[in-house]
Amino acid sequence: MKLAYETKLGKSYIGDSRELLKNIPENSVNLVVTSPPFALLRQKEYGNKNGEAYIEWLSEFAKLVKPILTEDGSFVLDLGGAYKRGAPVRSLYNYKILINFCEDLGYNLAEEFFWNNPSKLPSPIEWVNKRKIRVKDSVDTVWWFSKSDFPKADNRNVLVPYSDRMKKLLKSHKHFYDPALRPSGHDISSGFNKDNGGAIPSNLLNIPNSESNSSYLHLTRNLKIKAHPARFPQRLPAFFIKYLTDPGDTVLDIFAGSNTTGMVAENLERNWISCELDKQYVAGSVLRFVDSNEVEVAQKYYNDILGGKNIQIFNLV
Repeated sequence: MKLAYETKLGKSYIGDSRELLKNIPENSVNLVVTSPPFALLRQKEYGNKNGEAYIEWLSEFAKLVKPILTEDGSFVLDLGGAYKRGAPVRSLYNYKILINFCEDLGYNLAEEFFWNNPSKLPSPIEWVNKRKIRVKDSVDTVWWFSKSDFPKADNRNVLVPYSDRMKKLLKSHKHFYDPALRPSGHDISSGFNKDNGGAIPSNLLNIPNSESNSSYLHLTRNLKIKAHPARFPQRLPAFFIKYLTDPGDTVLDIFAGSNTTGMVAENLERNWISCELDKQYVAGSVLRFVDSNEVEVAQKYYNDILGGKNIQIFNLV
């Protein structure tokens, strides 16, 4: 385990995060948010397992995560779906992980989320494009695990814009509805049209993963460095960081990839720790903290990390 670079609020490590987790103090991390390599049948260049071996492998990390979480801490896990080999039948691995974490490891499922990526390309090709017997798989399951029954959370931090209908209701006060107890059991009171600054979001997160002109991608192109192939969009970790932590809290990503989580946490004034096994991906992730015009600086940081040096970056973009 080696420290690659540090910023004002964070530290990025190269190595197996199981080793890092063994050295983090208990009850010190408020949120672990991560997206591990999925249990896909086709081997990816960034590494993946499948089947029961995948569940056993991932549970090793989950066992080590639980002690380091604060009592009101959370563990958010993004998992993509998969098909069984040679058939248009879905794998249940992500649901088996859910059961394993809760029944065997003692986590609570605080809430299930579903991330819909509308910009995702149609897949799997065999069933969607060729035989045309399935629709494209564009939704990931995102399990929000907690250590206790009442993890820290405040949905006022992640309000979304009101619908046009709600905006009219707020303007017209009582013209668009009558306060009453509905057949569903919902008590629609006269205070229903209070402006709270936004609507409470649902557990369906519509976030396109279409990054194309970020500083990270700009610099990887300029330096002819291959960008990480499985980046998740900034809005995904941002939602959970804002929802489940406060400024000054600590956020950890144990499969950091290009360190989207660390960059978002820094921008939101949270302390952060990231860990990634692949040295080149860690070196490339430093570009998230460099101005897109600072190509020479980015090249130096990248080369220094590959050369084994520890970089300190305190003048962030």
